[in-house]
Amino acid sequence: QVQLVESGGGLVQVGGSLRLTCAASGRTFSNYAMGWFRQAPGKEREFVGAISRGGSMTNYADSVKGRFTISRDNAKNTVYLQMNSLKPEDTAVYYCAADRRYGSAMVDYDYWGQGTQVIVST
Repeated sequence: QVQLVESGGGLVQVGGSLRLTCAASGRTFSNYAMGWFRQAPGKEREFVGAISRGGSMTNYADSVKGRFTISRDNAKNTVYLQMNSLKPEDTAVYYCAADRRYGSAMVDYDYWGQGTQVIVST
């Protein structure tokens, strides 16, 4: 089992920045690729980005590319989502998830956090 806890969400103005943190416990963190997903009100959950187990590879949804950055610190069992130039359409609950394979589809992720709310106000 891997337990994931997100934090760092909140209210931010358009153009602002937030850094989300996902703290992991349980099994060896470095054995898992990590993903970030989000779900806006009335919409389906969608992929934001992912990072490989060692952190050398990342990929992002087109909607956040160039604005969001995923990083991880395996010594601290933590993955981060740095969000810059935030837009109202970034408003959502953000989730981190873990899977043994990098590049997995959302349905294949084994472990999920409870989510943290991000609201981008105009």
